[in-house]
Amino acid sequence: MGTFDIDKDLESLVLSAEQIAEKVAEAADWLDKKFAFTHDTPLAVCVLKGSVFFFCDVVRAMKTPVQVDFMSVTSYGNSSESSGELEIIMDLTASVAGRSVILIEDIVDSGNTLSKIKDMILKRGARSFTVVTLLDKPSRRKLPIKADLSCCEVGDEFIVGYGLDYAQKYRDLPYIGILKREIYEKNSR
Repeated sequence: MGTFDIDKDLESLVLSAEQIAEKVAEAADWLDKKFAFTHDTPLAVCVLKGSVFFFCDVVRAMKTPVQVDFMSVTSYGNSSESSGELEIIMDLTASVAGRSVILIEDIVDSGNTLSKIKDMILKRGARSFTVVTLLDKPSRRKLPIKADLSCCEVGDEFIVGYGLDYAQKYRDLPYIGILKREIYEKNSR
């Protein structure tokens, strides 16, 4: 993997910037193949803030034209554990009725957020719902849901970087690493 200047709050590296770029290309290629014969323009949805880096990189790497939209939801607040309750902070502006919707996610963890977004999008009349995630954490799954494409499976560690945060920090790291336990445990007491 080479030598990295890993942030002092990180235990170890999960994905380097170069490995992330490979995963972005893989996701874009997979989506291009899936939507190669689509006669409409799919709607690519980004859930802010965590997914924005992966979302932008994938959409730019795709050859398939897409319309983009954003929504903001939370189930974590400043905690390291999901509450299981989804709060929509900013909803989509585009209609999903009759559309192919592509949700490009940073991570699928418990499955709560993904399940609720999927139900909401399908109830609004989307023709199809495809999920691509950079990271998949199946050991934390509470609901029987998964992404159509998961680029990388990770263990049950708290990971940050490349959009993923803890208390709104670490999003700007160009790589993904495991946050040292003492960082989030001292703040949850």
